[in-house]
Amino acid sequence: MANSNLTAAKRAKNDEFYTQYHDIEKEIAAYIDYDPNVFKGKTILLPCDDPEWSNFTKFFAQNFERFGLKKLISTSYAVDSKLYKGGYQVSMFEESSPKYDRKKTKRNGKIFTLNHDKSGDGKIDVDDFEWDYLKGDGDYNSLEVKNLRDEADIIITNPPFSLFRDFLSWIVEAEKQFVIIGNINAITYKELFPLIKEDKVWLGVTNFNKGMYFKVPEEFKYADSYKFEREQNGEKVNRVPGVCWFTNIDHGRRHQPLRLMNEDDVIKFASKKPFENYQNYDAIEVSLVKHIPNDYKGVMGVPITFIDKYSPEQFEIVGMCENEDLYNLKTKIYKTTECKKAYLDKFDRKGTYDLNASGVIIKDGLLEKVYQRILIKHKKPTE
Repeated sequence: MANSNLTAAKRAKNDEFYTQYHDIEKEIAAYIDYDPNVFKGKTILLPCDDPEWSNFTKFFAQNFERFGLKKLISTSYAVDSKLYKGGYQVSMFEESSPKYDRKKTKRNGKIFTLNHDKSGDGKIDVDDFEWDYLKGDGDYNSLEVKNLRDEADIIITNPPFSLFRDFLSWIVEAEKQFVIIGNINAITYKELFPLIKEDKVWLGVTNFNKGMYFKVPEEFKYADSYKFEREQNGEKVNRVPGVCWFTNIDHGRRHQPLRLMNEDDVIKFASKKPFENYQNYDAIEVSLVKHIPNDYKGVMGVPITFIDKYSPEQFEIVGMCENEDLYNLKTKIYKTTECKKAYLDKFDRKGTYDLNASGVIIKDGLLEKVYQRILIKHKKPTE
């Protein structure tokens, strides 16, 4: 997460960021609306979630019968594991259990399962969880948790952002459905972008532009520049920008076409600022998603935020402007000498301008690298 408050928290060994119940409820509701049986008869694994603190576990436990779940599995990290951060306080729930073992709590993860009415009150909910210690520390890469992954149909959680690439690969290799939280910049990862391009992964329903507020411990310290809400519903929170949901479960929002500039809009726009052609791609630069023309038949470079509004029926994702030229789209690869000259010309000092990292336009007679761009085409451009 590119956020100063999160960075500060990690340095303070205090990066416990808990997803709020209403955010989970809002996101999951969209999948239910699109397909009321999406979770019916399914086993859901929450591999980074202790039900004593996790709203993911509480939400799915409380909706176990409504969603028609077969089984809910939730695992948590051991206190002394490399994945666990922050302080730990033993709850009454754990300490009062005959299974409680202080040593195991430190070195072993915990597993919670829900699949029947244990309490005998005629319903299956959070009161019916059965728990035990894992043999290991709860690391999702352990064979123990991998076996739980293989048993599950759907994986849902907020994984450690620093391990997002590895965690995504862990899910994909098992070919599971999932709903996970990550940073919008993850779109550019080579582990994720090909899946988005092939329409195997897409963004969830919640718009990332608003950021997301996470519950944080009382001792959490805010950065001096923090200007957002610090409390919601009586709980201390921290806003993290650019956070979004990634999933391969369908929902209606992604099939809604994006409103585009019509001919009159394009004429007005182009009269002030014509679309630039890249010097190293056969494509035009569209610096804002709202400026995408509805009639252009060629390739367009758009910001990565376009993915939040991408409809697979409306556009084809051709590739991405990036160093490795994974999609063989570059028309020019700049030499080191050219990169150094471009840097000197632009900044009037020695250095290397990495022109190969993205699309390049000419601005004021100088070569200029634009921000990361996704290359798209209309499937049916307006005539």
